[in-house]
Amino acid sequence: MHNFIDRRSNPKGKSLGNRQRFLRRARENIKERVDRSVCDKTIQGGKDVTEGEQVTIPSKGLKEPRLTHSRQGGNRRYVLPGNKDFVVGDTIPRPQGGGGEGGRKASEDGDGADEFSFTLTQEEYLEILFDGLELPDLVEKAMVETETIGTRRAGLTTAGSPNNLNLVRTMRNSLGRRIALQRPSMVAQRDIEKQIEELEALDRLTPAQEAYLEELRAKGKRIETKRRVVGYIDPLDLRYDTFVPEKIKQSKAVVFCLMDVSGSMQEREKDLAKRFFLLLHLFLERCYEHTELVFVRHTHHAEEVDEETFFYARETGGTIVSTALEKMKEIVQARYPADEWNIYGAQASDGENFGNDSQRCKTLLLEDLLPVCQFYAYMEIVEEDAENLLSNAEAGEDLWQAYRQVKEEAKHFEMQRVAQASHIYPIFREFFLPKVAGA
Repeated sequence: MHNFIDRRSNPKGKSLGNRQRFLRRARENIKERVDRSVCDKTIQGGKDVTEGEQVTIPSKGLKEPRLTHSRQGGNRRYVLPGNKDFVVGDTIPRPQGGGGEGGRKASEDGDGADEFSFTLTQEEYLEILFDGLELPDLVEKAMVETETIGTRRAGLTTAGSPNNLNLVRTMRNSLGRRIALQRPSMVAQRDIEKQIEELEALDRLTPAQEAYLEELRAKGKRIETKRRVVGYIDPLDLRYDTFVPEKIKQSKAVVFCLMDVSGSMQEREKDLAKRFFLLLHLFLERCYEHTELVFVRHTHHAEEVDEETFFYARETGGTIVSTALEKMKEIVQARYPADEWNIYGAQASDGENFGNDSQRCKTLLLEDLLPVCQFYAYMEIVEEDAENLLSNAEAGEDLWQAYRQVKEEAKHFEMQRVAQASHIYPIFREFFLPKVAGA
């Protein structure tokens, strides 16, 4: 029987398997806490949203299943530490009430409901946050081979980097070679050495013992020589994982983020819009390595800006929404041919617009943008007390009414209203949940 001990240093997260199993078992409760926590995070610098999260979930149901003796029937005796009041044969009254609930009153069925707190890493947090979401109707367009972005396994080789050493195959080869060449074991060598030591410790040896001692020494020398010649690991045993570069065919996608930063968009409205776009940015950055983002801000004129300016620069002015759509149309025509790119649009505004510009927006969407877009999402930010707008989709300003007409003609156009931070994440998930065919 051979025992192999891996003496390499333990990597970080050596309980990763147990942690992942725990996350799978408690995923429903964790998902509920994560969905609730995203509404309370700040967006200053974007750090709070991207950091992990400490979540607290009920401990009920988290224990591992195990076999125990039944408490029904039979006679059992217990030794309880600290007992000064009872002796064998005394009857102990059953405690009143049930288990605890985080120090509160017990539950009706007597089951405890203590809470369990732990911290999710950034990777775990974002994975649960964006679980099940995807870009709608992503299709293959003008498939071309992109630059090498990864590698794939290509079997084993007898030469390679130490980092790629395949321990299992190496040790399997080593064991087979040692068995075939009949390499003596360490136990056999130590047994010979022990017998030699015992004979040498005697004061006087008989002729038979001296002959046996010489025989043991010769045998020990042969064993030592053979163990030295037939090594435990030989260069012939080494096997390395080999990888070859792979060119992966990818569909290219670009997402346009259009945000109103005019004077009518106060800090509350801008904060809600930034929350939506920050979620969108994190989602695309994490899930789609080859998706490009284009940021467009507009007042009475529109401009393409970088990520930092889009999220944190301050600007005011009038409101002409069509300028942002014109800018998107201009960028698409200049850099993103529709036959090569999947094009998506996401727009956030407070719904106010100048004069008859809303009809211009409708025309631009129906004639120029939606024909080349896979999906377009519009989010309108209303006042917190505007319950009639949240509950009645038919009410709204000119821009909302114009977009309602767009929605009737284009099935891949979606629009929603939000009034507070808690509305953002549910709307975001509704936009990017996979659409059922025929739905």
